[in-house]
Amino acid sequence: MDNRAIGYMDSGVGGLTAVKQALYQLPNEQVKYVGDTLRMPYGPRRTEEVAKFALQIGQYLNETDDGIKLLVIACNTATAAGLPLLQEHLPIPVVGVIQPGVESALDTTENNEVGVIATQGTVDSNAYYNGLMAGNPGIDVRQVATPDLVTLVESNLTDEAEKQAVVTDQLAELIGTDIDTLILGCTHFPLLSNEIQQAMGDQVTLVNAGAEAINLVEQILDDNDARHGIYPMANHEDDLYFTTGDIEPFQKIAESWLEIPVTVKHLEADDNGLSLSKED
Repeated sequence: MDNRAIGYMDSGVGGLTAVKQALYQLPNEQVKYVGDTLRMPYGPRRTEEVAKFALQIGQYLNETDDGIKLLVIACNTATAAGLPLLQEHLPIPVVGVIQPGVESALDTTENNEVGVIATQGTVDSNAYYNGLMAGNPGIDVRQVATPDLVTLVESNLTDEAEKQAVVTDQLAELIGTDIDTLILGCTHFPLLSNEIQQAMGDQVTLVNAGAEAINLVEQILDDNDARHGIYPMANHEDDLYFTTGDIEPFQKIAESWLEIPVTVKHLEADDNGLSLSKED
């Protein structure tokens, strides 16, 4: 039994898609989440810079209050850039989202035609391509960088026609191809799953890499007898959400997506790491 929270990190609100799956699948586990909206998007940044940011967030979550028992890098770019670094420097299990997404896609595809949409950083890393090819050398992988989808999610645009137009434009290279499985290689993208499905058609199965990572989290908790064990957490009043950017838009998106009230605090971010704002 381990009653510490599970930590989650992302460049913004995208990692909330992993949190939503965790609330459903692991409802008794406390959540501590950091969305680094001040320094997003991570996709165009240098690998070393993204890894540094990810380590700062992991260290903050692990060292603050009671710490955390496990960290989910709920960001594909940060997983590609920093997973080994965080696993080396943090004294807790660290889970990324790429390998669970790869394994799910390999299990899902029937014609070995798989698409990947992600940030430029994730595409350039070839993390999904290499993982898919390692699992099945005969697979055909089509990768497309779709950075405008991250911006679209963070903008919280409500006009459905405008959203659909942006999504369709970003997916143009994949529409009409033979892929039967599409990896949403950025945790922001499940927030646009309806629009992505409409653009791609019902014959394409979407793989939510962030949600798939929660299966691995559950396995680690069970293997280490580390589930929360004192009282039900169904209302999640003790969960904490942090953002390095503006609180109001972050809270609005979080409450809309998670369908529960959330407490959001502001973090200051600089070269030395993260710290709680004085007003909080």
